[in-house]
Amino acid sequence: MPDTAPRAWQVVLERIEADLREGRLSPGDRLTPERELASVLGVGRSSVREAIRVLEVLGVVRTATGSGPSAGAMIVTTPRGGLAAFLRLQVAANGFPIADVVRTRVVLEGDVVERLASDAAADLGEVHEILDAMDAGELSPEEFLALDARLHQALAEASGNAVIAAMMAGLRSSIESYTQLGAARMSDWTTTAQRLRSEHRDIVAAVGRGDGSAARDAVRGHIAGYFRQVAEELGAPVDDESVRAAIIDTAPAGARPERGLP
Repeated sequence: MPDTAPRAWQVVLERIEADLREGRLSPGDRLTPERELASVLGVGRSSVREAIRVLEVLGVVRTATGSGPSAGAMIVTTPRGGLAAFLRLQVAANGFPIADVVRTRVVLEGDVVERLASDAAADLGEVHEILDAMDAGELSPEEFLALDARLHQALAEASGNAVIAAMMAGLRSSIESYTQLGAARMSDWTTTAQRLRSEHRDIVAAVGRGDGSAARDAVRGHIAGYFRQVAEELGAPVDDESVRAAIIDTAPAGARPERGLP
C-alpha cells in the first residue's frame, strides 16, 4: 500500500494554515521561531524552513535574515490559489511594464473602493487590522510595503469581486517590484511611510462614509503619488515618456501635470 503519511514539511504547512484559518495568526504577526516550531511539531528545522519557503513563494509570508525585531518570517496575507497563482507565474515569466501595472491598479482599485463605499454591509475588519499593524514603528520598509500590498488586497477581497481579488493577488509581485525599488532609493523613508499611512486612512474613511467618488479619487491619488515618487527617485520622468504618461493618466482629474513638464 502507498505511504499516505504527510511529509514533515507538510505537517508544518498544515499547522500554519490552521493557525491562519482559525485566527491565531493574521497579517503583521510573526511566525514562531524555527527552533521552537520544530520542537513543538517534532520535525527537523530543515522541514520548517522548507514549509516557510513554500509559503514565501505563495506570497503568504515575508522573511528577513539577521536578528532583531524585523528578523524571521512575518505573515503578510492568507493562502490563495487558482487564477492568482497562475498570474504570479505569468508575472515571474514575462514581467509587465511598470506603467501598465500602475494603470491596471487604478482601474481595478478605483472600482473596488467605489463598490465598497456603496455597500454598508461590507466587512472591513481585516482592513482596519492591517492599518493598525502598519502603525508599528519598528517595521522595516520591506515589511511596511508587504503589509501595504496586503491592505490593498484586503480591500479587493472585501468588495466581493473574486476575479478582481485574484487579479490583484496575481499582480502582487509586479506591484511590489516597483514599490520596493523606490523605497530602497528614498532618503527619507520615515516621512514617506507616514504619508502613505495617512493616505490609506483617507481611502478607508471615504469608503466608511459611503463617498465612492472621494474614495476613488483618494486611491487614484495614492497610487499615482507613490509611482511619481518612485519614478523621480529613479530619474525616470525626464527620460521615459511612458512613465510620464502613466503619471498623467493616473493623476486625479484637475491635478494632472502637463505632458511637457519634466
